[in-house]
Amino acid sequence: MQFAKAATALLALSLTVFPARAQALKVGVAAPLSGPSELLGRQVLNGARAAAGDTVLEVADDACTAEGGAAAARRFVDAEVKIVVGFLCTESVEAALPILKDAGIPTITPGVRTDSLTDRREKTGWLIYRLAPRADAEENAIGTLLVTQWRDSLFAMVDDGTIYGRDLAENFRASAASRGLKPVFVDTYRPQMENQIGLAGRLRKAGATNVFVGGDRDDIAIMTRDAAGLGAQLTFAGGETLRSASNGVPLGVGTLMVGPPEWAEIADPAALQTLAERHIVPEGYVLPAYAAMQVAIAAASTNQDLAALTLGGPYATALGDIRFDPKGDLATSPFRIFRYDGARFVPLESQ
Repeated sequence: MQFAKAATALLALSLTVFPARAQALKVGVAAPLSGPSELLGRQVLNGARAAAGDTVLEVADDACTAEGGAAAARRFVDAEVKIVVGFLCTESVEAALPILKDAGIPTITPGVRTDSLTDRREKTGWLIYRLAPRADAEENAIGTLLVTQWRDSLFAMVDDGTIYGRDLAENFRASAASRGLKPVFVDTYRPQMENQIGLAGRLRKAGATNVFVGGDRDDIAIMTRDAAGLGAQLTFAGGETLRSASNGVPLGVGTLMVGPPEWAEIADPAALQTLAERHIVPEGYVLPAYAAMQVAIAAASTNQDLAALTLGGPYATALGDIRFDPKGDLATSPFRIFRYDGARFVPLESQ
């Protein structure tokens, strides 16, 4: 009996001197872990896990479907997670957000670019934030960065007639017009041709020195080759598609690309070391998911209302400081101008 009393007293003393350990933070991770997008989903999961530390993760396969997104959201609500990281597909995240909103659980996505996701924030009340650039961020960056770069030169614009290519070109033209600038040549070309000699000749005749192309990598590579073959001193520029795989025709040295950086080239060395120790290649969505998890942990560690992440920050991450605008989009665009040096794209301002 005396022993039991002593043990009880000792336990009470220990609880006084050593307070109960705070409950670990629980974060939900949603990603397509099955189906055709599984590879990308594994990148999200690997990046989130590498940055999680002692954080408890509740992982759900959203399968990139509306049904999967809703099921993942209900799982997170039942598990009482404080915040969610993930989602790569519009269908799954849009099905999940109403459920998560009702539970007061915010979501940070490293991959969904759909403009309406945040444009409808005031109407839907969805608690969504994203590290991925918006869908219209590329055309806006092209219009701002290239027009500024070429304001004192003769420039042309051509597109391949697709919705993507035409939208990029028209936005470029509108941005130039707002600054009182006008292209010396405008045309729509036929894509996937073996040569673009005729187009290169017309561009040279128009006197253009710079050409924006609303089209894909292969077409731009052929244009640079054929222009060089005619002796035309033309600098071609395009969007993110210039990072696509080659069909065998190399890009010309000096080709410009407007796009975000390769994340591994700007990432914090400490984060890269963490990934290396876990044998994780920093490709695709790995680093964006890593950074999203860092934001989630940092935000959840404060006493602020997680439904208003825009009130906090900037959040220090492996990809630099992150801050959100009132809609939940990145406050600062990651798009820059890069120049192809014959092997890779390097920031234009570094040359």
